Amino acid sequence: MSKSEVRPLRRSQQLREQIEERIVTGVYQPGTRLDEQDLAASFGVSRTPVREALIQLAAGGLIDLRPRRGAIIPETSAERLYEMFEVMAELEAMCGRLAARRIRPDELERLQAAHRACAAAHDAGDPDRYYLLNEAFHEHVYTASHNGFLGEQAAALHLRLRPYRRLQLRVRDRMGASFQEHMEIIEAIAAGDGERAAAALRAHIVIQGERFTDLVATLRQLNAQDKPAAAALR
Repeated sequence: MSKSEVRPLRRSQQLREQIEERIVTGVYQPGTRLDEQDLAASFGVSRTPVREALIQLAAGGLIDLRPRRGAIIPETSAERLYEMFEVMAELEAMCGRLAARRIRPDELERLQAAHRACAAAHDAGDPDRYYLLNEAFHEHVYTASHNGFLGEQAAALHLRLRPYRRLQLRVRDRMGASFQEHMEIIEAIAAGDGERAAAALRAHIVIQGERFTDLVATLRQLNAQDKPAAAALR
């Protein structure tokens, strides 16, 4: 299966997405201890997929797994989130600049195929599926940079920001804008224009001004919708 296709999510992956959304929207507050048994009861599953989901969340830095204390949600301020997006924008810009110089014809074809796959999700109005395909698109850019260390750093921060990047696609008109930005990125890389590719990727990732305000507002709205979920863990 190529990176342009989406595998069905395992139950632990589904749980990870559900739990991470509750964390980033503030349903599960910083300092909260996530108990495996309570989560299993809340989601109606066994403890095994819950344990796997927590390990995945810890790998992405969204929770801390501490000896004898279990899973704890750390504090992530708006300022810290903004700083992470700034660094992510620069890492992706570097990947784009190198990809424009180094991408092979077969890699360009895969990048274009990933973009076409995103189109189907965009046309269906499915932001969550679009995000999964969007991840594949960005992975192709990392690979085409042919800088393994850079790709690893970009992928690690991408994982940390994953829930925020996914949720911002629910902001009105953001998915359509993202799709158009992908097109600009592909055109720049295909033309071998490194500076244009870097600028396009930087603008695509950096989240500031109205976009940051829109994301925060969306997080608050989702938090209000999910208040009953928080009560389930109390």
